[in-house]
Amino acid sequence: MRCLIQRVSAAHVEIDSVNVGEIADGLMILVCAMQNDTQANASQLARKVAALRIFRDEAGKMNRSVTDVGGAALVVSQFTLAADTARGNRPGFSQAAPPELGEQLYDHFCQALASEGLDVQTGRFGADMKVTLTNDGPVAIWLEM
Repeated sequence: MRCLIQRVSAAHVEIDSVNVGEIADGLMILVCAMQNDTQANASQLARKVAALRIFRDEAGKMNRSVTDVGGAALVVSQFTLAADTARGNRPGFSQAAPPELGEQLYDHFCQALASEGLDVQTGRFGADMKVTLTNDGPVAIWLEM
């Protein structure tokens, strides 16, 4: 699985002009299931995200995790993270998991993240969404499991 994590001071996702998920301080997580990914990959990624020390401590160093600071997570499915741009100008997405598996693994990732003690808000798998965020830092981290 792949994800792009952004430390945010606020983020929300809308579908058809309706706010379906919103957080204050925490993580905006774009996540993509790849071919051959399993629930074990999704669980491992969730544990890594919850423990990743990218929040400031009292000395201003990135030394605290989202769970340490009591932050939340907004998780949005993003199959375009599977983009292959090696040839031509049109990205290919054949390495992304098929939609049925992608949705199962997205749901499992969200549940695993919640089991780490995070308040997890979500978009809707496969929907056309509008995501708004205020990146804090800015901090953006790419993870792959």
